[in-house]
Amino acid sequence: MASSELQKNDFMTLACWMAGEFSNAKQANAQPQSYAHIHVFFRPLPFEFFDGIGFYSEQVYDYDLWAPYRQGVHRLVDRGDSIYIENYGLIDPILYAGAAREPSILKTINSSSIERRLNCSMIFERKGKEFLGRVEGNQCLIPKEGRLTFLVSEVVLTESTWDSLDQGFDIDTQEKVWGSGHGALRFDKRQDFSHELNGC
Repeated sequence: MASSELQKNDFMTLACWMAGEFSNAKQANAQPQSYAHIHVFFRPLPFEFFDGIGFYSEQVYDYDLWAPYRQGVHRLVDRGDSIYIENYGLIDPILYAGAAREPSILKTINSSSIERRLNCSMIFERKGKEFLGRVEGNQCLIPKEGRLTFLVSEVVLTESTWDSLDQGFDIDTQEKVWGSGHGALRFDKRQDFSHELNGC
């Protein structure tokens, strides 16, 4: 198989594996004192949105599915040796709460609804049966607790799991300011949305 075909297969494999609803219910039930029960949704956007593959994402606590604590839009870019995922914020995110579960809301998101989160893209590389992802550089800046922090984000994606660890470090002192003190969140795929992508 030519390397270009292999890379194309990796690109679509990543997209197909991402498309779904993930839950850390097992982790939360086993260690309720350390982990809340969280759902992560990656819902495919229409191909026309980016003229390519894109997702709308939500992260929500299980007890309040209509109040996501994180929302975003993501555009996948094939760079040959890696897959680059551009991240966008929603200008008025409350308008789109629940879009991961309600297609009628999802359809209301358009290019004027989003703005690029500069320096916050993720880079994914295939390693055997996993994709390893990390945020680019150390300039994805997030104000937290009165301090300016840079994001360190690490992801491991398989066909049926999504593990992630997000932490923030003070830009001046490098001191950890926020993020899990108990290790990565470990999610299992509960719903598969890959049928909504062309090529899975």
